Amino acid sequence: MTMDAVEQALRDARSSGGAPEQALQKLSARIAGQRLADVSYAAVDSPFGELLLAATKRGLVRLAFPEEDHDEVLERLSERVSPRIVAAPGQLEEMRRELDEYFAGRRRRFELPLDWSLVGPFGRRVLGAASRIPFGEVSTYTQVAAKAGNPAASRATGNALGANPIPIVVPCHRVLRIGGALGGYAGGLDRKRYLLELEGAA
Repeated sequence: MTMDAVEQALRDARSSGGAPEQALQKLSARIAGQRLADVSYAAVDSPFGELLLAATKRGLVRLAFPEEDHDEVLERLSERVSPRIVAAPGQLEEMRRELDEYFAGRRRRFELPLDWSLVGPFGRRVLGAASRIPFGEVSTYTQVAAKAGNPAASRATGNALGANPIPIVVPCHRVLRIGGALGGYAGGLDRKRYLLELEGAA
């Protein structure tokens, strides 16, 4: 859809007495319906508050916690993935449903396709190793570093886990320090503890 089409949609709304905000909502729905955007996003409820989900045609690319500035998250996605971003809750319904089931204790494994566009090669190996930690179990930073191919890179592994763009779905919360200390978590240690208790791993 071109800028001419956007401007025409706004002109049509004004001529029919509609507000520009309503025109933009209709335009977003049209873009989403025709799958013209590269990135679709939606806000979804969780026990933590409102999460932001963003997905490309390849899969879920970003999950942001409530305290993250969602506008800034979308701006970074426009810079790193594509500026063609639109609100499209309907296209993320399956992702919302799986998250709801997980928080309700009815889902032990996510089956969502993932887009690793925001992750470098080493981070991809680290997050891949974290993804293979079974529900209800934990691992250590050292063990994950070894599975990622560099047993001596515990600190780099921690950094990669801390930069996980798809927390919860990619379960970096299952990685602890040797001895069982929680270590760090981008979403906060209270959330990490909550997720581990939810999974019966605490």
